[in-house]
Amino acid sequence: MMQIATLPHSILLEPFLRSWLLEDMGRGDRTTQALFGSNVEFGEAHWSAKEAGTIAGLPIAMMVFKLLSVQTNLVPVVAEGESCNKGQVVARIESPMDALLMGERVALNLVMRLSGIATLTRKYVDKIADLPAKLVDTRKTTPGLRLLEKYAAQVGGAVNHRMGLDDAVMIKDNHIAAAGGIKSAIAKIRSQIPYPLSIEVETETLDQVAEAVEEGADIIMLDNMPLDMMEQAVKMIRAARDRIKIEASGNITLETIRPVAETGVDYISSSAPITRSTWLDLSMRINHSDAVKL
Repeated sequence: MMQIATLPHSILLEPFLRSWLLEDMGRGDRTTQALFGSNVEFGEAHWSAKEAGTIAGLPIAMMVFKLLSVQTNLVPVVAEGESCNKGQVVARIESPMDALLMGERVALNLVMRLSGIATLTRKYVDKIADLPAKLVDTRKTTPGLRLLEKYAAQVGGAVNHRMGLDDAVMIKDNHIAAAGGIKSAIAKIRSQIPYPLSIEVETETLDQVAEAVEEGADIIMLDNMPLDMMEQAVKMIRAARDRIKIEASGNITLETIRPVAETGVDYISSSAPITRSTWLDLSMRINHSDAVKL
């Protein structure tokens, strides 16, 4: 079953969207304001895809335009999370012309970025669609865009990993080194964290896996392990405690994700769908009959 994406609430997104509109507009859109002044002219436009991909972010584009005019109406032609073909119209917009032109770049930039993430994520997810393992994202996101980039990963079919450091405990290699070992790190952390936070431990060797199992980790990450070692680790964990979730991570590519999934892990985390994705090229065109007559 494909992951259902949950759009962040507008109360969370609007401050970001406002700041990005202000960044683009500065003291005002000189071109649009000179063309229209205080006149309210309505227009229609359509967005089309210059390449094939998976669409993500149209509801966010609607929010952008709505901040400029509540009279804007964006109608998706391609549903969120669905594929589009090169040249296909993906959305139609009716709006006061000034809002349409002032919001164009911010709205398009966001949808192109998010659709690029969703497109690459879908390619990863499709590689393991018939296996139990699920793809999860990471915290390697663009500062300020994490909510949206992780939303786009969901649209593409991935499961979100923790949103931030306060979501869960993840004991990584540097934590282990600083604490003097896995046992010490888990003991110190468990005595202080609130219920019901889970504890995940990053492991690189079978000895570390055994220690994490012994100390009662809720999730064990197998980081950068060769496939044969990963298979052994999965068997060790399953034999000891079935309730422990197993995550694989490290250099996951479109070529390696399926062999990793076949080891029996529950989750495969990768930053690639976000950090290595390219924007999906889209364009907006004002319908000719609505072009302003100077």
